[in-house]
Amino acid sequence: MNLDAVKFDERGLVPVVIQDAGSGEVLTLAWANREALERTLQTGQTHLYSRSRQALWKKGETSGHVQDLVEMRLDCDGDAVLYRVRPHGPACHTGARSCFHNPVTPEATPPLGWVLEQVWRTIQNRLETMPEGSYVARMHAAGLDRILKKIGEEAGEVIIAAKNPDDGELAWEASDLLFHLLLTLAERGLTPEDLARVLNERHQPAKKP
Repeated sequence: MNLDAVKFDERGLVPVVIQDAGSGEVLTLAWANREALERTLQTGQTHLYSRSRQALWKKGETSGHVQDLVEMRLDCDGDAVLYRVRPHGPACHTGARSCFHNPVTPEATPPLGWVLEQVWRTIQNRLETMPEGSYVARMHAAGLDRILKKIGEEAGEVIIAAKNPDDGELAWEASDLLFHLLLTLAERGLTPEDLARVLNERHQPAKKP
């Protein structure tokens, strides 16, 4: 990214939208000067500029809730920057995951991508900590073959549900299948991003020779 294209205001600052790269959720709106952008690109972690302290700061420096940069983008006018990040903990100083946690309109059902990201992170956490009573831990202990057998069972239940008129039943069974598919990916060391990469490649128009 060419920082010369960034249009800083009279204070030498530019607004930065910080977005969860996995779920697409907007985490916060902050400010950065050129040095903050440079440090973010150099270190691969979120750096910003505090207008109240008039100083550069690194997200998570004291809390440990750092954010790993996945991608930095500049908007069409060059006067706003987007950080797409992998957050390690809440983004908001209140402890909320996102600073935008005060609804003005009635809360909508969260997008599928956000929910899948939360489920994926829960699966990863369970596999790392193996807490007693955890279904994920129990399935992991049973081995990959048991998980794959479960996928076969859930796939069969999806087929049956799809032949029935109850849409709620189909959504329920499809959710079970999707959960066990995510668990299988985790067991094999893959991530949803690996699926996204393949699907994105398939979606791209074929290049002419």
